[in-house]
Amino acid sequence: MPTNHELRLYNSLGRRMEDFTPAAAVAGLYSCGPTVYAYPHLGNMRAYVFADTLRRVLRWKAIPVRHVVNITDVGHAVADTETGEDKMEVAAARERRSVMDIAAYYTDVFLVDVAALNILPADEYPRASTYVEPMIEFAKKLDKDGFTYQLPSGLYFDTAKDPGYGELAQMKAEGQLEAARLEHVEGRRRKTDFALWRAEDPGQRRVLRWDSPWGWGAPGWHLECSVMSMALLGQHFDLHTGGVDHRELHHVNEIAQSQAFLGDGRPWVRYWLHGEFLQLGAHKMAKSAGGAPRLADLTEAGYHPMAYRLFLLGGHYRSQLDFTTAAIDAAQATLRRLVARVQ
Repeated sequence: MPTNHELRLYNSLGRRMEDFTPAAAVAGLYSCGPTVYAYPHLGNMRAYVFADTLRRVLRWKAIPVRHVVNITDVGHAVADTETGEDKMEVAAARERRSVMDIAAYYTDVFLVDVAALNILPADEYPRASTYVEPMIEFAKKLDKDGFTYQLPSGLYFDTAKDPGYGELAQMKAEGQLEAARLEHVEGRRRKTDFALWRAEDPGQRRVLRWDSPWGWGAPGWHLECSVMSMALLGQHFDLHTGGVDHRELHHVNEIAQSQAFLGDGRPWVRYWLHGEFLQLGAHKMAKSAGGAPRLADLTEAGYHPMAYRLFLLGGHYRSQLDFTTAAIDAAQATLRRLVARVQ
């Protein structure tokens, strides 16, 4: 295998271009995957087209890669911060199906869209619900090592114990803005402290629940990515991708808990790459907003899925991209010309 790959990537950790050299014979790539309580919209799929493009670049540079994309089917990632309701449970009640049926259905929908966009299948699609016991063990080690404190609402990571907290976001903990997912928590020491384990409220019983040293409940949002990536890619790996909204919170917390867990003084992941939002008018596409178009909506309107991929490739992954009818029409016309030329 050639040693000079001549590949430079923009690393969000430091906000600079860096030469990329894998730490091992096979590069490890982890991408934050979908939360499977609703249909993925076009903005969701932009992240996976980007990760696939990165993977193809690595392959083009003769760098073998192992790619993991998680499926979030349990945990605080699917909790509504306004109401506290579990979105999986709300969807199950609305559609009169079990929570696991909801997760399986929307996972399948996601994978159908992945295939339609010619995204290479990941080597692994681990489900968070199948890794809860390792998550509990991970949190137990952090607890034993003194990085946590317990409240009636669960077990929390004490960010004051991490002097480098927030480096990825390039902001000090004292100045970190409240994010949408950081709801008020009674007794929390700092607004940046985050849940490793969410205990059930008194009188509440979740549909999906596990026993733990901190009571019955479910894992926090950030825990799954640290646990599953280490299980499938090793304790340290090369590349981690996700949406730009993860850069200030989710990935900051992944780094904090992972490096506390490892305790070896080394960066957990060396290269972090973040894609920007797809805009619909003046706003980013979001499941919570409702009405965001899906890939199926495009195909039903007569557009080829590859026209959408070509539209995405027409913009830089670190720049916001406006989705308009005129833009997708132009991409469809360009796709027809390309196909005709190849034929």
